[in-house]
Amino acid sequence: MTSMPKIAIVTGGSSGIGRATALALREAGCRVYEFSRRDRQVEGLIHVTADITDEGAVEASVRQVMEREGRIDILVNNAGYGISGAIEFTDTEEARRLFDANFFGMVRMNRHVLPIMRRQGAGRIVNLSSVAAPVPIPFQAFYSATKAAVNDYTMALANEMKPFGVTVCAVQPGDIKTGFTAARQKVTAGDDIYDGRIGRSVARMEHDEQTGMDPAVAGQYIASLALRRRVKPLYAIGLAYKAACVVMKLLPCGLSNWIIGLLYAK
Repeated sequence: MTSMPKIAIVTGGSSGIGRATALALREAGCRVYEFSRRDRQVEGLIHVTADITDEGAVEASVRQVMEREGRIDILVNNAGYGISGAIEFTDTEEARRLFDANFFGMVRMNRHVLPIMRRQGAGRIVNLSSVAAPVPIPFQAFYSATKAAVNDYTMALANEMKPFGVTVCAVQPGDIKTGFTAARQKVTAGDDIYDGRIGRSVARMEHDEQTGMDPAVAGQYIASLALRRRVKPLYAIGLAYKAACVVMKLLPCGLSNWIIGLLYAK
């Protein structure tokens, strides 16, 4: 007897890590729905136009999948973007919009998927975080803050859902070569006051991203976690980033922050 394919949703699945993850899940035999605002079809994936910052759109999109499939086995919360700039010169509304996409977009998706998985008695949720969570990056503070929030939320949710057979984890990629770099919203105000440190910091980050990991490698790893029988709450991708996360935990916070400053705040 042929087993039924797992039903997966990947947000932000039309490009970058999301697209690579969705395609890897499809190759593993899943039926994959990619949620994105763009009306961009990817061969082998089922596109659903959805804005994760809109509660009604999220509810309708999840309902559409349920009407077609009757179940949801995997949710990968990948959608999001970045902003850079000095905290002092970043408009509060810009920071709020970032949290609305990177954190509350994930919250909205989970609110509508969790009851389904709980009733099924099974399900896997993978939230996309970043190494920028344990490594708070100067001049990208709000992005780091959104991802730190993802980590804490994920660990709490994993314990809440444990009795229901629903497992939750967060994945912390490092530098990945994707369109994320070009899409970053840059606030350059105050760079003269900060003696060019904003520009130098962001330039270093963008160089590291554009010489970073192939998104297909990250996608394969995330898909493997989505399909793994058991998961722990937090993962980093790649030995260097796993080591960085461990070092950040072990070093005194003053020393670790001094090292981060040498890298990204000079």
